[in-house]
Amino acid sequence: MFYRFLRAFFVGGWLLFLSLAAAAQSPQTRPLQRALARATTDTARVLLLADLAATYRYSRFDSVQYYAQRGLRLARRIGYAKGEGRSLSRMAILPGERGNLPQALRVNLRALALNEASHDAEGTARTLNQTGLLYFALDDYRPSLRYYFRALGLYRQAGTTDTSQLVSVITNLGASYEGLGRLDSAAFFLNQAWQLTNRARAGGWSCWGNPAPYLLREIGLLQMQQGHQGEALSFYRRSAQASFPENDQRSASRAYQYMAELFKQQHQPDSSIFYARKALALAYPLPFVVGILRNSTLLTQAFEARHQLDSALRYLHVMLTAQDSLYDPRRIKQLDAIGFAEQNRLLELEAERHQLLARLRTGALAAGLAGLLLASLLLWRSNRRQQRANQRLQQLHTQLSHQADELTEQRDNLIRTLKELKITQSQLVLREKMASLGELMAGVAHEIQQPVSNVRRFAAVSATLCQELRQQTSRQEPTDAPEPEIADELLRNLEQNQRKIMHHSQRAESIVRGMLEYSQGGGSARQLTDLNALAEEYLRLVYHDLRAKNRHLNVALLLRLDPAMERLSVVRQDVGRALVGIFSAALLAVQQRLQTGQEDYVPQVELSTHRTATSLEIRVRDNGAERSAEALATVFQRFPGGTGGELSLALSHDLITRGHGGTLTAHSLPGQGTEYCLLLPLPLAG
Repeated sequence: MFYRFLRAFFVGGWLLFLSLAAAAQSPQTRPLQRALARATTDTARVLLLADLAATYRYSRFDSVQYYAQRGLRLARRIGYAKGEGRSLSRMAILPGERGNLPQALRVNLRALALNEASHDAEGTARTLNQTGLLYFALDDYRPSLRYYFRALGLYRQAGTTDTSQLVSVITNLGASYEGLGRLDSAAFFLNQAWQLTNRARAGGWSCWGNPAPYLLREIGLLQMQQGHQGEALSFYRRSAQASFPENDQRSASRAYQYMAELFKQQHQPDSSIFYARKALALAYPLPFVVGILRNSTLLTQAFEARHQLDSALRYLHVMLTAQDSLYDPRRIKQLDAIGFAEQNRLLELEAERHQLLARLRTGALAAGLAGLLLASLLLWRSNRRQQRANQRLQQLHTQLSHQADELTEQRDNLIRTLKELKITQSQLVLREKMASLGELMAGVAHEIQQPVSNVRRFAAVSATLCQELRQQTSRQEPTDAPEPEIADELLRNLEQNQRKIMHHSQRAESIVRGMLEYSQGGGSARQLTDLNALAEEYLRLVYHDLRAKNRHLNVALLLRLDPAMERLSVVRQDVGRALVGIFSAALLAVQQRLQTGQEDYVPQVELSTHRTATSLEIRVRDNGAERSAEALATVFQRFPGGTGGELSLALSHDLITRGHGGTLTAHSLPGQGTEYCLLLPLPLAG
């Protein structure tokens, strides 16, 4: 019914217009076809085929697929990673425009890996730009902004000459800030994009064409949000006019859609219906699913207002079909899981980069110390016949021995401190109120490892220097004496080592002191706390602690944080321990279900907050292993010798109910896991 209706719809006055538009080509198509015919190498052919696919991106999707697949097959046959990445990036356009956002994201991520492996900065930037557009289609502007800024940084770093893409990504930034309601930022980026477009008009555009149609309609949308309806309508019309020389049917459809929405606000239903139909007629043949959804919604509402129920029902069918394609819950979950896995991959790459830099710095420092020792040895040998060397070296030997004793004492003190820390940890495990501390030990161990390693390294350097000096002293004749400058230089080196040892010892002491403060059981002062930030911080801390034990675990963390949540005076350590217990139970539940090997299972933990008239609400929902009614009835009871999760939930319940006068409940979601609800009362006004 859906397709029969639309075919009948296009039999009308738009049939001639669409046939002419389908036959038209982008101004960049013919030059690229001639260049492809003259190409002499396979690598050049692959890149030209990818560029040809891009020229049809807003007019003929079948041509995009045709040229991109040709380029992909040729690139794989000759082993050309750069061309394979660019061809895959072009193919990712199709599922994105047709509403299959998870498939588009998968293809984009494969293309991104090839772009990065072949060091193709411009190809990487284009793929990042496309990935941001997927989240933009769902009105999820914050992840889209992150991808756009990464793309913009790569374009500027590479010094790109592709003004089309540079203007496109800057315009995307402005459009995202429009969606967030930050109009000043939107105006800044849109004005910058307009200046670049005006400067580039004298020259030719790349395969991506003239970005003016897209830019003009976004400037019009900004004018609309600022209350300037007349200026907005003018920009929409200019956008539609500029799109036809480029054969940009998608931009023309969007411009007509914005005009239809404007006339609807001005209570001009005839004009609104006219432009909505024009927009829908352009969006359907592509097919551009977002455009189909928006315009069919406008037409459904317009005909309902007129009580023309037959027409309203036809467009309602179109709207529901497009809506199911774009906002399918299963696809949204897949998109979240894929995006989360990509963020984890980027974090792991960043950690590996930092480790490599640390190893390089350590090697450079060791080489520098070796050079200094070699220079000192040469100077000492050149001046070994001077008189007074024996006496000075003897004094130096005494001082070094004293310093070695001090280093040994400091090392012993540090070992005792570490032993006391381990004893404290074992005691906290036995105490129920300190069960949450065990969940954070991986992070503490990581923090304390660096100062301890530095103390050990500098102590080893000082010991080596002492050993060298003793060996040189034993080989000297009584009449030998080095210059005083040598001994002074060695003493300065030893003094510098002592300062570094003291610095890192103090750092280790600070970490231990902070951990002991966290482990104090109750009685801490209350302080105003942002519960949104506190809950998100502890969720990620517990998740990464669990991933440190199981590197293959990937869980989608869904955040639904209420911006209306106000700061509340609570004991931060107690609320943090309570949240650690809840998050640990939720993550362990999804891990247990993941181990069953269930197909199509996407592990998720959702954190949501909400402010009511009398309380602040924190909900944690997992889709892990379902708890039985008997287990839920005793989940907050204390069981001697119970599991860590049971003790953590019992402690969480005590901290919230007894320490803060709140409530903590849990209930099972049949077939969907468990939900925990934490309520903290607001102070009475007055």
